[in-house]
Parts: sequence; C-alpha cells; structure tokens
Amino acid sequence: MTQDKTVFTDHFGKDLSGLKNKRLFLLDMDGTVYNEDRLFDKVPEFLEYIRSIGGHFVFITNNSSKSVKDYIKKVNGLGIEADADNFFTSVQATAFLINKKYRGSKVYCQCTKSMLDELITLGIDVTEDDAGDIDIVLVGFDTEMTSEKLRKTSKLLMTRDVVFLATNPDLRCPVSFGYIPDCGSICQMLENTTEKSPVYIGKPEATMVELVMERYGFGPDETVIVGDRLYTDIATGINAGVDSVCVLTGEATAEDIKNGSIKPAYTLHSVKELWEFLVGK
Repeated sequence: MTQDKTVFTDHFGKDLSGLKNKRLFLLDMDGTVYNEDRLFDKVPEFLEYIRSIGGHFVFITNNSSKSVKDYIKKVNGLGIEADADNFFTSVQATAFLINKKYRGSKVYCQCTKSMLDELITLGIDVTEDDAGDIDIVLVGFDTEMTSEKLRKTSKLLMTRDVVFLATNPDLRCPVSFGYIPDCGSICQMLENTTEKSPVYIGKPEATMVELVMERYGFGPDETVIVGDRLYTDIATGINAGVDSVCVLTGEATAEDIKNGSIKPAYTLHSVKELWEFLVGK
C-alpha cells in the first residue's frame, strides 16, 4: 500500500477509497486471517474496526474439515471473538442445497467426523456406510482420509447411479510448511479412478455470498470479500457482483494476479495493510 498525499493505493496503484463504504466483510480463513495455528498480525484489531463502524464480519470458508462449533473453538483459541453468527461454511451451503434440491435423499459422505456431525445437525440423512440405498455421494476436505474410505467412495461412484457432490474445489490448503491436498485434489483422484466428476458447491459459486447478504441485510455495494485464492475467493466476488480484496499471505502471488484472468478489485499484502488503510494509519 502506498500513500500519495491523501490518496491510498493498493499494490498495483489502484485508489482504495472505494473500501471506505464497506460494512459487510466476508473473510476467507486459511491463508487470509491465519495459517494453521498462527494468527496473522492485526486481525483482532481489523475485526474490532468492523464492529466499531456498525458493520459485520462473516468467515465464509470452503474448508469443510471442521464444523462451525469447531471453528468457533479454533478462532477463540487464537484470540478472535466470534460466534456462530460470524460463520458460513461450504458445509452449511451444501446442506442448504441438499435440503432445497434433494430433500429426503440418503447421503454417503467421505469426510471428517466433524463434518459428518455438522451435516446431521443441519438435517441431512448422512452415513459413512456404503451399504443400502444411497442417492448422493458427497466428498469434503477429508483430513482423516483412509484407503478404505476411498475404496467405498469409488465403489459407489462406479456401481451406483448417484448424484456426485463436493463441498469445495480448492486444490490445496495452506499449512505451516506449504500445502496439503484439499477437496479438489481428492476429487481429482476420484475422477481419475472413476471417470465421474462432482458438482462443486462452495466458492466460487455465488450462493454463499448471496445467502449471507440476505441474512444480514447488506447490499452488494456494502459488501467485500477478502481472500487469498483467485479461483475461489476472488472468483466468488466476481460471480456475486461484489468487490474483492486479494491478500498475498496465502496462495495467490502478485505475479499470479498480474498475469491471470481473474482480477480482484484490490490487492494488498495482508489484512494488516487493509486495517491500516481503514483506520487511517
């Protein structure tokens, strides 16, 4: 971020003043506000700023490995004050779609125990057992994946006429040493094996953004997405018709943005830099 007299600009020299009217901040998590158990600098101060202007922040994460309850515990442990009102996950978006389009369906899910419990709480008839009638095969970001799970999922996809859904298309998830395979990579493995492709539900689809704006009563002009991935976070902003900020603390690099076809409205090095602009540092 650079300052020329009273004009603040982003990494590429774009005037940041359009961010001053934002009230609903939709925040990615991994690579945006933290990396595993390391909270990025000035995140609590940034969230306090949002509260101070009468705004609202919602973590809209594609990471389906944890339930909202688990996410609340994680961010509280990192020093972030947040509750269920501050989250909307790809698991919640998936449950919304299933309840709307496939109500009453039996869902086999390759996922973590946390995600399975969340789906049950959200009213989904879900199982990890591949026996019996199965209408939908659902794959999440399974950090508890085993070869037996992959065998069951492959068997269902190859021997049953089922709907194939996946919570999110992310290929990799940032961790302390780099990345680990995310849901999109797990699904690519299954596609290579079964020749079946899933319908992805989370970002970059506009559904999560539209539902959150409706829930909290904010319009597109008041809303901004902050994230680190071009093909999910930033593409979601484009698809939903809202501005986006790409931070360079996760997957995307300035070179990716410069040379790629998916362009954020603004590019900043970190949430800290965004906070500094908003509070006039």
